[in-house]
Parts: sequence; structure tokens; C-alpha cells
Amino acid sequence: MKLNNKSILVRDESCIKCGKCTKVCPAGVLIQRQKGEIIHVENIDTCIACGHCVDVCPTASVVHSDFPPEKLHPIDYSLLPSPEQVMALIKTRRSNRAITSRPIPQEALDRIVEAARFAPTASNKRNVSFTVITDPEKLRQVSDFTINKFDSGARILMNPIVKVFLKPFLKDTYDTLPAFYRFKQEHKAGNDPILRKATALLIIHTPESSEFGSENANLAYQNASLMAHSLGVSQIYMGFVVRAIRKCGKRTFSQITGVEGKVQAIMALGIPAFKYPRYIE
Repeated sequence: MKLNNKSILVRDESCIKCGKCTKVCPAGVLIQRQKGEIIHVENIDTCIACGHCVDVCPTASVVHSDFPPEKLHPIDYSLLPSPEQVMALIKTRRSNRAITSRPIPQEALDRIVEAARFAPTASNKRNVSFTVITDPEKLRQVSDFTINKFDSGARILMNPIVKVFLKPFLKDTYDTLPAFYRFKQEHKAGNDPILRKATALLIIHTPESSEFGSENANLAYQNASLMAHSLGVSQIYMGFVVRAIRKCGKRTFSQITGVEGKVQAIMALGIPAFKYPRYIE
């Protein structure tokens, strides 16, 4: 069956009618009315091109126009890490802020982005984009931009009249101001308290209209974070930068990085100066 340039075919000559494709199809496109009967293709316009039907078929009988042979890869389960190895990776992942000036190999950056790209997205929209910044000048500008945004906000908060009215309602915000002033002094001294001298930024962004942009980006971030850790690359969540962007800084950040749409998350990356010998509960 074909609709809107999308086609799905179930080869009758090789299909063993196991029904696995009908069980995994989230859109109900593949139908088996009774066990052992032929597979019907219906309502193809609801297909989200997730590929479950193609991947699960034991006889490669499901042919989907979005997944030509070069996109299909057999799974070697012997290559998968053990549960103990996965848990060790998770438990030992830290935000190591002691970063060297050595650049991250391009192959490592490519793998981190690939891991992020393979994260699931709501309704398989695949509308999450990734931008990697390695230009030292742009990295410096991002750090300057963040400090300047928070500095302008701090001046407003510390206005005597504003402070009287807002402090009772923004206690946590006012409690963080001493830390910001320390960051400001460190930044002025060239210590880069924002990016921690990271040599790369991974910016995860989505269209402004993306309904599940934040959720999709978070899934992608976790994939990228664990891949970075497995490669020996330090990664740090850039919450201050994201907050600065959301404090009316979107246009300036876009001018620096060229990123359009809504920035959902940012990861600073770098080669760590050392490894942690232990982890705590």
C-alpha cells in the first residue's frame, strides 16, 4: 500500500504470519485479525516511520519505503554491555570540571552526536537538532554573554526599591547572588567559571513549536552524556547558559552560535585532567 509517497509491503511468499509486526506497531498500521492469518496494511497515513515493523520481522518480509536495505543493520547482541557494565557507566558518570586545553578528537565528537541522535522522540518526529561549537572565540563569547546577562539581572534585583518587594518572593534567587558575584570575579580574572575552559559545546535545540521539545532533548542529552563518559570525555550541564538564553538572550546567543529555534539543553565537553578513582552513594 502507498500513500503520500510512503509505502509498506508485507511479502506473502516469505511472511510466516507470526504477528510480531502487528504487536509492535504503535500506529496500528499492520493488522492481523486472527492468529495465523495474513498481515493487512491499513491507515498508512498514520504511520510514524518508527521502523519497528521492519526491525522485528524475523524473515525480513516487511518492506518500508523509508527504510531501504542500506539503512537496515543486524544486531549482534554479544556486543551489548552487561547490566553490571551499564550500571558502572551510570554510577561513575560525573561532571568533571577539571578540563585540559587538549582538543577533543573529531571522532569522539561525532560519536557523542550520533548517540544523541539515536535517542527516541515523541511520535518519532525526529525534530531535535544538534550544533557543536569548538571555535575558541565563540566559546569565549558564550561565556561573556552568560556573565553579562546575569550581571544585568543582578543589578535590577539589587536595586533597593526592587529588592524590598521581590526578596520575600525570590529568596532562592537572592541566595545565589553571592555565588554569581564570585563567578563574575573569576570570569574577570580569566578563569572561565561558566564553561570551565571546555573546548566544545553541544547545543541541543528544537523548533519553537515542538510540543515535546524539552522531553526529547533530555533523552538526547542523556545518550550523549553517557557516550561522552564512555569515551573518557568530560561533560558538564550548562544550566547557567540556558537560563541566560531564556532571560531575553535568545537573539544574542543566536548571533554568536548561529543556532535557531529553542535551545533546550547545552553540554560543555572537554578532555579531563584526571579521572576519579571512586564514586560515592
